[in-house]
Amino acid sequence: MTIALLVIDVASALTLLFLVLLHSGRGGGLSDMFGGGLGTQAAGSTVVEKNLDRLTISTALIFTFCTLALALLLDSS
Repeated sequence: MTIALLVIDVASALTLLFLVLLHSGRGGGLSDMFGGGLGTQAAGSTVVEKNLDRLTISTALIFTFCTLALALLLDSS
């Protein structure tokens, strides 16, 4: 159980890192490199940005719950 949670925790941490870097910040971020530099022309939230937000939030929740489960599991041992 601990090994499975640890694998999920590491995978979600790396995925979360990748997803956060894809977000466009004030200066454009890494999303400009992949064709996301249309921010000033589109000016609103596109479907891709909303889906990226949803993916990031769900990955963050998975990471949070796995980390808490690991902490509780290792504390009880």
